[in-house]
Amino acid sequence: MRTLAFKLTLAFLFVGALGIFLVAIFVGFRTQNEFDQFLSESFRDSVAESLVTFYEENGSWRGASQQLMQTFRVAGGMRDRQSPWALADKDGRVILGGWAYHPGELLPGNTLQEAFPLVVEGETVGYLLQIPTPIRPPNGADERWSPETAFLNRVNEAILYSSLVAIVVALFTGIILARTIARPIRDLTQATTAVAQGELGRQVNVHGRDEIAELSTSFNQMSHDLAEASHQRRQMTADIAHELRTPLSIILGYTESLRDGILPPDTETFDILHDEAQHLSRLVQDLRTLTLAEAGELSLNLELVAVADLLRNVAARYAHQAEQIGVGLQVNVGSDLPEIEVDQGRIEQVLSNLVSNALRYTPAMGQITLSADQKAPNRLELQVQDTGVGIAPEDVARIFDRFYKVDASRTAENGESGLGLAIARSLVLMHNGRISVQSALGAGATFTVELPIKNKA
Repeated sequence: MRTLAFKLTLAFLFVGALGIFLVAIFVGFRTQNEFDQFLSESFRDSVAESLVTFYEENGSWRGASQQLMQTFRVAGGMRDRQSPWALADKDGRVILGGWAYHPGELLPGNTLQEAFPLVVEGETVGYLLQIPTPIRPPNGADERWSPETAFLNRVNEAILYSSLVAIVVALFTGIILARTIARPIRDLTQATTAVAQGELGRQVNVHGRDEIAELSTSFNQMSHDLAEASHQRRQMTADIAHELRTPLSIILGYTESLRDGILPPDTETFDILHDEAQHLSRLVQDLRTLTLAEAGELSLNLELVAVADLLRNVAARYAHQAEQIGVGLQVNVGSDLPEIEVDQGRIEQVLSNLVSNALRYTPAMGQITLSADQKAPNRLELQVQDTGVGIAPEDVARIFDRFYKVDASRTAENGESGLGLAIARSLVLMHNGRISVQSALGAGATFTVELPIKNKA
């Protein structure tokens, strides 16, 4: 199987060789034409003047071969009997043709049109024609090879050798470039195969800033995300199994004791079984809500809601619980706040989760404040601030993860699933909003929910 590097090398070599070949042909052709034109312009006038003088002195071209050849030697740089010029009489019959024409040969009309007329007393008596310099000397004429032709030969040889060198350079350059391009693609292929075989998280080296580098960066991000998703899935499965195991173990233990007659079937026993069943029900419902929210399949009933009413409803729901544990609960709402288009039930669920957590970690004589303010023309901030124990820095980054519990023992005692903040984040994201937390140990916590404000038409 031919590799990409091999194909790219052939492509570079072909393009380089084709370009060099075309340039060589063009340069050689132009060099010969320009050289012929140079000879013509340099010697034509002097040769023509000598020929006109000869005709004026003799009245014809008869018996003029030796004189004409001497004229060509002096004016045209001819070597031996070869001349870059041909002479024809007024009828176009060749008198002296050099290597290209034979004496007595009749020149065609189109050739005469390109020839230089020789005029004596207003009458054309002959034609002077430049003979193109041959690429190779005629057979048996090496000794008569002109310096001009030798010069063109040397130019052509220089072009040929330069072309061969350029082709070799193009070949080695193509090999280097092809390997440079093919190496990251080969690495990507190997890494893709490794990921397909289950080696999630495989990374490749990124070189440069071209399209292949962007592809490598995207692959690395995809591989990392796959590994992270796989880890989260395994962790979630383990967390769900752990969360389900405790209430199921309790229910199973009590039912076995009831069946064996170890425990009496009294109200206290049934209350315990009922509480554990409710715990299971809440866990299943939270999991369902979170799954639907993250999949974008949870429906929202959007409506314009007054922010003050939203906060007061949540505060009223937890006022009695706060009073029982000695925690103050108040609402601070800025003036002239616009209405927001949200699903009131879902946003109240978000705020309820935040207030519930605040009550759990705020000691007696503490304070919980629900507030709202407009920080930007198109954004509204809802905050739940407490004076509780706060959150450690290492916990802040993971506080919105599934089943993550800052205080596992306290959460278990309250029958919480550890999904409340994960659900809150998903519901806020469904409203195109953001949720964040600022906290420090011993300084309480402030949860902020940013929601967009619908522009009035």
